[in-house]
Amino acid sequence: MRKSWTLAVFVAGTLLGITFVMTHAADVKKEDKPVPAVLNFTMKSLAGEDVNLAQYQGKVILMVNTASECGYTYQYEGLEKMYETYKDKGLVLLGFPANNFGAQEPGTDTQIAQFCKENYGVSFPMFSKISVKGADQAPLYKYLTNNAPTTGDVKWNFEKFLISKDGKIVGRFLSSVEPVLTRTSDDALIKAVEAELAK
Repeated sequence: MRKSWTLAVFVAGTLLGITFVMTHAADVKKEDKPVPAVLNFTMKSLAGEDVNLAQYQGKVILMVNTASECGYTYQYEGLEKMYETYKDKGLVLLGFPANNFGAQEPGTDTQIAQFCKENYGVSFPMFSKISVKGADQAPLYKYLTNNAPTTGDVKWNFEKFLISKDGKIVGRFLSSVEPVLTRTSDDALIKAVEAELAK
């Protein structure tokens, strides 16, 4: 009886030890995974909260510089539809309001949040207004414009940068490339997003 009890304790202890080692190894592996440079930034949300972009690691990400009074502002509708359609498949859409072009984003963060919600029902993450070009360019956008497949300054509002699951900038789309969900002649963005999600 004593031998059986001793054996049971030994087996239980061994199993617990194995479980601990496996769990610890998984934690170490997770912690050791480097954060891609494009996500190694902390940005302010429209609500003024710090958001570490590293939390989006492993997702397909579309970063867009936005404006409330632009001829392309209607794209908020298509962006929101895109987000709703693909978010459960791994897409994250991040909006960065900027007043660099034609002073078309003059509002405060509070006004921008209200505008986006009331007019387009925007539910994807939106961030505090930044500068996307010039001497006061936000570090995130300095990285994006220097490391995208096509480098150089952002040209206008609603330019889009596509980031792969492994943190590479795999696409850059001008403002005129629509975030449409219908199959038209201008579906390059949707095709690129779907291709990255499928990987």
